[in-house]
Amino acid sequence: MKNFILISYTLILIISCSKRINSNGSYYDFEVRCLGSELDGSVTLESYGRGRNYLDASTQAKKNAVSAVLFSGIKQGNSGCDRNAIVSEITRKNNVEFFATFFADKGPFLDYVDVSDERIVNKISRDSKKSKNIQQRKVIVNVNVLEIKILMKKNKLI
Repeated sequence: MKNFILISYTLILIISCSKRINSNGSYYDFEVRCLGSELDGSVTLESYGRGRNYLDASTQAKKNAVSAVLFSGIKQGNSGCDRNAIVSEITRKNNVEFFATFFADKGPFLDYVDVSDERIVNKISRDSKKSKNIQQRKVIVNVNVLEIKILMKKNKLI
């Protein structure tokens, strides 16, 4: 009987000390947040992305940052960022093909976004949440708003 209690106690202790994966942490949606604006017409944003691995999540975070600048405006964080969207909802719906091409994987949106902290230390220690299938990454990015506005005017979208 003593052996049974001792084995049970040891088993419970081992199970309770094991590392657990947060099963719902990566399903929480974070909004893009303004960290500041630069004199060259770009803004520094904190963006989150979800993906199967680091690269997918990082690319999705870049897409989310550019999408927020274009379609919803930056509502969270520092007041240095423009709170208004560049493109109206009507324009977005009327030009679905243009934006589908613009936001394609390895698409033109990458010309307007730059990851601020791509040092190896930040790749390792970057805030992240994992679930069984999905990783979520926080990435600090610079989005060149001035160049995006020039592109939108060139394509007669604003």
